[in-house]
Amino acid sequence: MAALLEFSIAFVSACVILSMLFCTIRLVIGPTAQDRVLALDTLWMCAMLLALVLGIRFGSLIYFEVALLIALISFVSTIALAKFLMRGEIIE
Repeated sequence: MAALLEFSIAFVSACVILSMLFCTIRLVIGPTAQDRVLALDTLWMCAMLLALVLGIRFGSLIYFEVALLIALISFVSTIALAKFLMRGEIIE
């Protein structure tokens, strides 16, 4: 059973890293600002998932706290970027 878990964690880590690579490519070459914001939001999500997978792999609770911080920061940054794209200003 441990071998199956190790294989699953390795496979999931590779998939998340590959999706982070694709998000980075979209972030760099995205034709519009909305595409770049969506790629950045997805990159944040992938970073959170990678932290969770590493937390399962190493059995440490600090990774889960890091994942929670990443989720909070990504939510606030996505809202700020969306507001900036719609109105052109963040602080009213």
